[in-house]
Amino acid sequence: MEITFHYPPELLELLIKTIPLLCPSKTSVLLFFQGAGVHINDLHDMTKKVRENKESISKYEIVRTILTRVNSAGERSLRERREILKRVVEFEDFSACWPDDQLKAIGLVAEIRHVVDVKDSFTRMKQEKEEERRKHQAEHEARIESIRKEQEEIDAIKKDFYSLFSMEDTNKRGILLETVLNKLLRQTVFSYAKHSNVLKKALASSSKLTA
Repeated sequence: MEITFHYPPELLELLIKTIPLLCPSKTSVLLFFQGAGVHINDLHDMTKKVRENKESISKYEIVRTILTRVNSAGERSLRERREILKRVVEFEDFSACWPDDQLKAIGLVAEIRHVVDVKDSFTRMKQEKEEERRKHQAEHEARIESIRKEQEEIDAIKKDFYSLFSMEDTNKRGILLETVLNKLLRQTVFSYAKHSNVLKKALASSSKLTA
């Protein structure tokens, strides 16, 4: 599962600490989320508070509230979560931050990039491991199918072989026996036949048929 499907707790907390530093005002915080595509319904009450009494709420409260909403929205807000994270990790110009916040913002953005890189690497490793598992599973199923087909071929040869016992014409029986044995060789099931005792039984019985 990709990191933006649901922000893990450590990443969520880092974003809550970082976004207020990147946005110099409460209005710019709201614009940040608006630009990331967060639905107006998730911003409405925060926008109203800032408009009516901006001192009643902090930038950190705004960010925590909105991020918690989009993070708990599941599939519906996947695009917004991706865009929020993208805007943070690609943030380059810290000149708009308050001077005292610039170094802290730079450090936090770098930490978020590291977390994302680690999570993405872990996701890639999981995907590669799953792909390897699927490959082995496919190979295993192919081997099973090959064995099944070989067994069907052997069963058909056995059926033809044992049908010879009921034939009274020894000449015809000898000719058909040769055909059956040629089939066995053509299907290259000698080694498999040995394990299933088919070949041993066939060889043991062949002398009786040609007697």
